Amino acid sequence: MGNTQDTPESLLVAIDLGSNSFHLIIAKSDCGELRPVQALAEKVQLGETSSAAMLTPGAIERGLACLERFKQLIDSTAPAKIRIVGTNALRRAKNRQDFIEPAEQILGAPIDVIYGREEARLIYLGVAHTLSDDEDTRLVVDIGGGSTEFILGERFEPLRLESLQMGCVSYGEAFFPDGKITKERFDAAYHRARIEVSHIRRNYHSEFWQEAVGSSGTLRAIETLITTAGHREEGIDRAALGQLKKQLLNFAHVDEINLDGLSESRKSVVTPGLAITMGIFDGLQIPLMRTSAGALREGVIYDLIGRFSHEDVRTRTISAMQQRYSVDQTIADLVTHRVALLAEATRATWQLESSDIELLEWAGALHEIGVAVSQKNYSQHSAYLVLNTDLPGFAEQDQAIMAALIAGLKGKARSEVIEPISIRKRRTVARMMVLLRLAVILKHVEALEALPDLSVSAGEETLTLTFPAQWGADHPLTIWEIEQSTAAMERLGVSVVLNVS
Repeated sequence: MGNTQDTPESLLVAIDLGSNSFHLIIAKSDCGELRPVQALAEKVQLGETSSAAMLTPGAIERGLACLERFKQLIDSTAPAKIRIVGTNALRRAKNRQDFIEPAEQILGAPIDVIYGREEARLIYLGVAHTLSDDEDTRLVVDIGGGSTEFILGERFEPLRLESLQMGCVSYGEAFFPDGKITKERFDAAYHRARIEVSHIRRNYHSEFWQEAVGSSGTLRAIETLITTAGHREEGIDRAALGQLKKQLLNFAHVDEINLDGLSESRKSVVTPGLAITMGIFDGLQIPLMRTSAGALREGVIYDLIGRFSHEDVRTRTISAMQQRYSVDQTIADLVTHRVALLAEATRATWQLESSDIELLEWAGALHEIGVAVSQKNYSQHSAYLVLNTDLPGFAEQDQAIMAALIAGLKGKARSEVIEPISIRKRRTVARMMVLLRLAVILKHVEALEALPDLSVSAGEETLTLTFPAQWGADHPLTIWEIEQSTAAMERLGVSVVLNVS
């Protein structure tokens, strides 16, 4: 449970809701480095889906039961911060809210469903901290239950990120659905993996890196089987994989697999996992791979440490987007500042969280990127870019919220923008839309000091703005725009009252 010197303020929790297993790590931040205090892992197979890409009732039940157990440990440690990330199973499931909403109630924290490339970035972050700090370019591979991530990186910086739709659970369902093992089925899984890998071979071939590193339970389990059988002392190579294949093909069914070093929970996924591994080795011409204990959950912890120490990758991401689309930095900073003031004024009444205010500020910083496409309907272009661009550090829900905030700047918020947002969050997002809309209107008052006497007060369904009469007379455009927007903001559930006295 951690020693008596671990104070709650220093403890961080990461939960990885993988397609095969759920992982929890509780760690202490010590001078920017991670010291694990407790870790748990359970095979859940959330990625067990129906043909319609729906989470099965059984998978949901197993997942929620696992989280109930995780919650007991979390409550006993009272961490300072918790972050939960969902990967391929939740990315693909059409009914993911059937799991996410009760899961968030159990854990008392939001679940971030992350894109494949964001998953790859976090995996690399976790792995890089376990490796020597040298100048070599390395390939990191993580075979999960539903997807496999590939990262080229140097030191702590990823250079290329890719996620392919192949995993040990999904391949088990596709090629070994009844658990029977045959050479023909194994070869079919292998060739499918080779085809998938061929799509990225051009950039990830062995000529582009000096070292290959495997992360995740699948590759570490394969290495354990290889070393236990005496094929190698450490690491994975093609010859050892071939010997392991011969061993597995001696069994007719996954339930019969009896290999030293193989856990019961790995029996159903080791055969498709090996087929994928061999496809990767042959497709990218990997001579040798070592494995790392670092993985997605450790990467999430290091990402949290970075956010605490002002090295937040999200800030760099926003800055890069602004530069890419030649944003007017003065206007962006002005809107960001104004929306922060409005959010702080309404924070208590509307129960805005710090993460809500951060998203408001970042949406303000990006609200004009769509001008690079067209001045006409720029907010819709901005929203589209925010929603459909890979933004390192941001979860799918984060991007959906920022896109909705920006899309709500003109006219009424369209239903297709609101729909990706969880039901429990929609009222808060509607209020945030009102705040960003007002902040953008106020950008026409360019000098920060030009709003010295603005008074803002919020009720449950009202927002009252009070300006001095002379200021109102000096800024007729601003007053007119606010008045013109009141109907749209009322449709968002907020009546804006304008007092000029």
